[in-house]
Amino acid sequence: MGSRLALDDGVYLRNSVQTAAKILVVGHFAVGKTTFIGTMSEIPPLRTEEIMTQAGAGIDDPKGAPDKTTTTVAMDFGRLTLSEKLVLYLFGTPGQQRFVQVWEDMTRGALGALVLVDPQRLDESFPVMDLVEHYGIPYAIAVNRFDGTPAHSLDEIREALDLLPETPVVSCDARDQRSSADSLIALVRYLQSRLN
Repeated sequence: MGSRLALDDGVYLRNSVQTAAKILVVGHFAVGKTTFIGTMSEIPPLRTEEIMTQAGAGIDDPKGAPDKTTTTVAMDFGRLTLSEKLVLYLFGTPGQQRFVQVWEDMTRGALGALVLVDPQRLDESFPVMDLVEHYGIPYAIAVNRFDGTPAHSLDEIREALDLLPETPVVSCDARDQRSSADSLIALVRYLQSRLN
């Protein structure tokens, strides 16, 4: 798969950057985290995807993505340079409950999290939001609009997820760079507002 690290060409780390910000991209199983990081990363993303096997049947429920054949087993990683002084390192977490142990290490040093949600499977977002809140990470919600999903308003989704009024909620298509960038911008603005 795409899990080999090419350290010899320095593609994953930048030595000239003065400030690096770690951002988590989280969400339940099959919500689009790997796609999002692949869309936003300026480098070939590091992926730890493996083929789903019969052993995961009944555990990994791909009802929202019936054609899904692989799953992240450790993390996804991408980089987005905003300026010569600032770079975002994007870390995607596995969405299955059995990988929750990975979260503790992933949350260290994270400035914030972008929580991807599927509007047809909002109930699967609660355990993810609980983890983010448990680790004290500020977050924004990006509603990943899949093909053919009903168009719930952002206010309806905010209410269904029982979010605080200040928590950003934006629409997103993880396959589209502009839409995904807008989601990151909403998160960064929210993080900046918390500093004031």
